[in-house]
Amino acid sequence: MVNKPLLLSWITAIIAMAGSLFFSERMGFIPCDLCWYQRILMYPLVFLLGIAFYRNDKNIYVYALPLSIIGVAVSSYHYALQKIPSLQQFSVCTSGVPCSGQYVNYLGFITIPFMAFVAFTLITILMVVLWKRK
Repeated sequence: MVNKPLLLSWITAIIAMAGSLFFSERMGFIPCDLCWYQRILMYPLVFLLGIAFYRNDKNIYVYALPLSIIGVAVSSYHYALQKIPSLQQFSVCTSGVPCSGQYVNYLGFITIPFMAFVAFTLITILMVVLWKRK
């Protein structure tokens, strides 16, 4: 029997990783410091969730939830830096690409950190569902 929350969370992580690699490697967008932190949190999820899906490990939430919850926090802070100009004075990006920069801005609100926020939030919700089913 296919564990749907586990499969959907793994697919979400794969899409998020592929999207970040597309933006940096294909489109040439240089990641800022906060983008790197989000990648550090998302990329391991691809492997952890993939192995857990293969092994049908329902206890993966123990390892995945901390990564995804921290990812929600980092990506929401990053998104706030982009959309609230007064927060830019508190930016952690001191050199290189500014964290307030917006390579993409679809529909006036969909930026790369917003997409990461959606992915981390979806993974978090699916891990909580998995946890509650146990």
